This record gives sequence, structure tokens and C-alpha cells, in this order.
Amino acid sequence: MKKSIALVTFLLVTAFNVKAQERPKLVVGIVVDQMKMEYLYRFSDDFSPNGFKRLMADGYVFQNMHYNYMPTYTAPGHASIYTGTTPATHGIVGNEWFSRKLGKDMYCTDDAAVTTIGDGTAEEGAMSPKNLLSTTITDEVRMATNFKGKVIGISIKDRGAILPAGHFANWAFWFSKTGSFISSSFYGAELPKWVTKFNSQKNYLPYLKKGWDLYKPESTYNESLADNNPYEGKLYKSETPTMPYDLKDMYEKNGPSIIKSTPFGNDLLADFAKEAIANEDLGKDNITDFLTVSFSSTDYVGHLLGPRSKELQDTYLRLDQTLADFLAYLDKTVGKGNYLLFLTADHAGAENVSYLKDNKYNVSYISPKDIRNGLKEFSMQKFGTDLLLDYSNFNVFFNKEMIKSKGLDLAIVKKEFQNYLMKLDFVKRVYSEEEILNSSSADYYLNFIRKGYDGTQNGDLVVLEKPGYSEHGALGTSHGTVYSYDTHVPAIFYGWHIKAGESYNKKEITEIAPTIAQKIKVTFPNGTAANVLEEVLDK
Repeated sequence: MKKSIALVTFLLVTAFNVKAQERPKLVVGIVVDQMKMEYLYRFSDDFSPNGFKRLMADGYVFQNMHYNYMPTYTAPGHASIYTGTTPATHGIVGNEWFSRKLGKDMYCTDDAAVTTIGDGTAEEGAMSPKNLLSTTITDEVRMATNFKGKVIGISIKDRGAILPAGHFANWAFWFSKTGSFISSSFYGAELPKWVTKFNSQKNYLPYLKKGWDLYKPESTYNESLADNNPYEGKLYKSETPTMPYDLKDMYEKNGPSIIKSTPFGNDLLADFAKEAIANEDLGKDNITDFLTVSFSSTDYVGHLLGPRSKELQDTYLRLDQTLADFLAYLDKTVGKGNYLLFLTADHAGAENVSYLKDNKYNVSYISPKDIRNGLKEFSMQKFGTDLLLDYSNFNVFFNKEMIKSKGLDLAIVKKEFQNYLMKLDFVKRVYSEEEILNSSSADYYLNFIRKGYDGTQNGDLVVLEKPGYSEHGALGTSHGTVYSYDTHVPAIFYGWHIKAGESYNKKEITEIAPTIAQKIKVTFPNGTAANVLEEVLDK
């Protein structure tokens, strides 16, 4: 009898442990740089059934996913997705920023202690995740598998590869101006042989030689403005911003890096991702691996040509086909139902300000240089000296040594600058460091600023601009604000143990990483508040 009870107990415990440890063979995180949720609606009629539509039909779609902090830039976006927390905790407060602590400008993934691995310049490869203060969901997968599960991050941008891959990644690879994918000595002594082989094949050349013309008949692009509209920039000094583009000629004049600003940068990255899966044996056994893929070309095209350009629409129609092909590859190599995939964006993007103004919305674009010059001029008039140390990323930094040497009261200086800034047409509010750090939940927009504010790095004042205004030029677009046009992004879960469905309840981007942690039964990233998306968790 005792033996029977012991056997039953053993079987129950074993069954529980198997269920508790059940995980997908591969997790794939896809980030589309500068993707507005609206693009899934606007271009829907022109998508194939096997790309975005497949994910939306068979996956779970969060229709109302938002960023919950400012600034909404690429590096903070990638860091927040994978850490499940905001810049105030993970420390990546911009792509580059003036650091109060260091007293100088710094780049999000700069690391002077490491060197370039591969065919890239010394500066391009001196990168690592050391400035990221929190762990990522990819870090937690590495530790949960006793470092047996592989983590690899890839992107055209260094920050799009390094930050998602986390501190413990096997590799992160990004694109060099030489046309090669490179890495840094943080990850290893030399590139894997398959990467060297891929680079030697110059896989970017076939894409550039065929040029860039419309992917579909011109009548398809009725969701966009006319080609050569006044809101578009020019691709590598082309005479007009119109299709077709002679990429071969641009390549001969500017080198392989031009592919970044075309849809084919996404294609090249997808080609590289397939090679990573095949050569690193990702998803081949029952120990969970994690691949992070960040498609950057959408951001380059958006910045240059804007959200209403035919080029931007064409980029998304081509990305749709690239995703369809990539999903088919995952089905074949990893197996349907064996991989868990999520797709989101690192931020969205604003409408072109000139386009809004021409359509009678009373807004304008602002030059950051003009803002800096205005602050310096005010300082000279009010205090007889330049007290400004830096203005960037909506932050005002004061030269506190100068203030002290002049016998000035810092609190009075802050108040005078606040009063000056509040008189400017584009300014809605100006918050001091004290107001930010002591904020309550009563001020909706102040909460965004507080979550994006690191007291050791950010400024003495933070400027909140009015909706519609942009610190960008007359052409193309940008992002960075607290407003929904910059915060509203897609979020789709697909594959392993995901049932089709959708939610219109408002969600926050910092809920993705802890949801993955709960879904695959690993520890939460250490900085997250651990709020989860219950809709995609097994009941």
C-alpha cells in the first residue's frame, strides 16, 4: 500500500514538474521601428493573407497598446519592451543624451572597454549593454535554462540588437557602414564562421542592383499622398522624392549603408535571421532559445519621407511579404506551435507638421538649435552670463558651478527659466526636477515624464511641448513625445499556446516582458512592476 501511494505521489509530482517546465522551443521578439498601430488598419486591404493578417487572425491582438513614459525614442523603447520597466529604472533615457553625472554626452550602448569584431570601424563596434541597469526577459531565459538556452539579438541598428539581447546574450549583431554584420568583443573574440561567410557574400548587392520601384500597381497606393509631395525629404540627394530610385547609383556614391533607408534593409535582416536560426540551431531542442529581431528600415524611411509617403506604404507592403516568408521559415524549421512570437514597435510617429499646418492645424516645427540659442540669450539678459550647460531630449541642464560662483540661488534660476519657457508658443508645461521626483498620479503627463526621468542623468528642467509640435524639420517626421501619435503601437502575440483574440482595453508596453516571463515560467526581469497581459496567459 505504501509503495502504491509513493508511486502515485511520484507520478503526480513528475507530471506537475513537466507542466511547470513546459516551454516553447524558441521565443521570437520582433520590433518594427517607428510603427504606428494605424498602419495595420490603413494598409490592411493591401496586405497578403500570410504576413500581418496571419498574425492578427491567428494571434492575440492588443489594439490599444501604449508607451507610458517620455521620451519615446528607439533605445528607451527597446529597453522598455525587454526589461518590462521604464527609463527611470532601466537607465536608457534616450538614444544619446547629456549625462548630468558624467557632465558630457553619451550614447546608449557606448562601451570604451570593448572593441569591434568583424569588418566595421572602431567606433561602430565599441558597444555593449553595460549602460542598461535592469535585466531583460532574454537574460532571465538564459538564467532559467542554466545558460544552455541561446539568446541572439539582430538589427540594422546597434541599439536595436544589443538592448533586447540583454547582458547575458550569446551574440548581438548589427549592420556596419561597410556592408557587414558586426559585433563587439563583449560577446566573443571573433565572429562565428557563418556570419563571416554571410558577410563575404555581400548579400545586400542583389537588392541594391535591382533598385526601388513600387512593389504593387500604383493604384494600390491610394492610402498615401501623391508622389513628390512637399512633405518628403530626398533619398541620398535624389533629384526628386519619387519612384523609381536608382539604388545602384546611390550605392556607388555612398556605399552599402544606403540599404538602411530602403525596404531592403528589412529583407537583408530577415535573410540574416534565417541564417542565425539555421547555424545556431535555434529551436532545435527542448531548451528554450530566444531570437530578437528589430526591423530598422521603417524608421529611416519614416524619418526621411514621412508617414503619408508612397515610399512608407511600399516599405510596409514589402515588410508584410518579408514577415510572411519568415513565418513560413519558422514553421518549417522550428515547427508550427513550437515557437512563441510577439510583434510590437519601439515607438510610433507623428504626422508631418507642415502637412498639419497646411490643413489648418495651428502648429509648427521647432529647431532645437533655436531653443538652445533662445535659452542662452535669455540667460545673458537676465543673469549677465550663460548658465546653460545643455539642452537636449526636452531637458534643460544648468551649469551649477557657474551659478554657485555668481552667488545665484539655483531655485530662483530654475523659476526664471521656467517662466521664460512658459511664454513660448509651443510649450505646454515646464517641470523642475523637484516637481518630477515628488510627483503624484494627479498630473497625467507628469507621470510620463517621471517614468522617463533618471535623477542621476536627466536635466534640471523638462519641457512638455504642446500636441502636434515637433523638434524636427519641415520634411519627414519624428517622435519622442507623450502624445498618442508617438505612444500607440501594435502588440501581437502568436504561436505557442496563444489563442486568437483581441482586446481594446488600454495596455502598457512594460507589460510585455513580465507576460512572457509568466507564460514560459521564468523569473521576472528585476526592474519590472510585474503587471501582465492576462489575456494571453493560460487560465
